[in-house]
Amino acid sequence: MISSEKTYTVIETDRIIEMAWEDRTPFEAIKFQFGLNEADVKVLMKKELKFSSYKLWRKRVENCKTKHLAKRAAGIDRFKCKLQRAITNNKISKR
Repeated sequence: MISSEKTYTVIETDRIIEMAWEDRTPFEAIKFQFGLNEADVKVLMKKELKFSSYKLWRKRVENCKTKHLAKRAAGIDRFKCKLQRAITNNKISKR
């Protein structure tokens, strides 16, 4: 069970899942924002996703060097694409 025992709204749960899928968002950012460590995120993902989607996500995370701050290259210093609009709708801006 999730160690924090906090219940999250649908919007918060969606945001956690979105952050977990993003390659550039480390688990430490999720912990800072929502208080969930990596193990808690795995539990939440397993509970919320279809099993096949969860397996794909786990495979992706295991091979992703940017999901942990300690493994990240020194040049990666932001969590989102510089072309991405500020939080509104999370859409890439027009070029």
